[in-house]
Amino acid sequence: MRIGIQTGYWSRRPPRGIVPALMAAEALGLDSVWTAEAYGSDAFTPLAWWGSRTRRVRLGTGIAQMAARTPTATAMAALTLDHLSGGRFVLGLGASGPQVVEGWYGQPYARPLARTREYVDVVRQVLARERPVAYDGSFVRLPVPAETPGATGLGKALKPTVHPLRADLPIVLAAQGPKNVALAGEIADGWMAGFYAPRTDAEHRALLAEGFAARKEERSPAAAFEVLATVPVVVRDDVEAAADVLRPHVALYVGGMGAKGANFHKASLDRLGYADALDEVQAHYLAGRKDDAARAVPLELIEEVALVGPAAKIRADLARWEATAVTTMLLQGDPSSLLTALAAAQGLGGSAVRSVAGAALARVAPRRV
Repeated sequence: MRIGIQTGYWSRRPPRGIVPALMAAEALGLDSVWTAEAYGSDAFTPLAWWGSRTRRVRLGTGIAQMAARTPTATAMAALTLDHLSGGRFVLGLGASGPQVVEGWYGQPYARPLARTREYVDVVRQVLARERPVAYDGSFVRLPVPAETPGATGLGKALKPTVHPLRADLPIVLAAQGPKNVALAGEIADGWMAGFYAPRTDAEHRALLAEGFAARKEERSPAAAFEVLATVPVVVRDDVEAAADVLRPHVALYVGGMGAKGANFHKASLDRLGYADALDEVQAHYLAGRKDDAARAVPLELIEEVALVGPAAKIRADLARWEATAVTTMLLQGDPSSLLTALAAAQGLGGSAVRSVAGAALARVAPRRV
């Protein structure tokens, strides 16, 4: 199982210490670094800026919201970053949710699976560069038909001027609902899971198998499919104290990242068997009682979807993930916790971590951002 770092999206300001942590992690064998976006920082710019200080790790958007850009604009960004990184880029895409898509991007959210299918089709056309890009879908129409109100009728099908470095640049879909997971298995090169729990591994494998069975022959083999899971990590001597760091994060997703009847994150955690407890979390959060919402998040839930506690416990808990369908674990947390968990996954002791990380950090030139 490969280990990556999920930097997420920014809160109030750019996070500190990312570049030194990435360089130290790369020296420890880090596989990849991933960035996200919601309605603040974007996914592509930080990846290019931070990734320029690395030499080997893969660079992935985890995820880029499809509503934020047309599929051709997303393909342009992907082929650009792939060239600049020497073939290290991975395009992670996701539909986001109705609150962001309709409230921030001003687009209807209806039929997200059908929209995703069309979006990926167009991106692959751009990357293949076999012919001018033309598409007549329910949501994407290229060129715009002449009879469209406001259209000039002068649009023409175009090919990208830049020749993509890789026509088969990998596309990963973020998905939580069962149908979305199956769709990832059908049309993508990987699936990025949110709140993955090892004990539900058989269910995830069955959904992916359903998608693989529906694949067209020209798609890459299922054996090469990547399953990525974002796993928060907090290294503390006390398990409850470590869980307390993550409780507000879970409460935010359960209570604040979706409407009461349309919250895909809560639905995903409900399927783990925590619906009653999470109803309480959501009720507190929607009433403005965010501290009460965080306190109501069960420790058992935190331990299912995250790595919390002393370094020795982290090392032992990692074994639960080794037998799952997950091929790449994306660690998310503070730099110290990330490096400790990465070292545990690589079987390195504390002294080895300090030696390798120290050498890497010594090469980081001071830089104002």
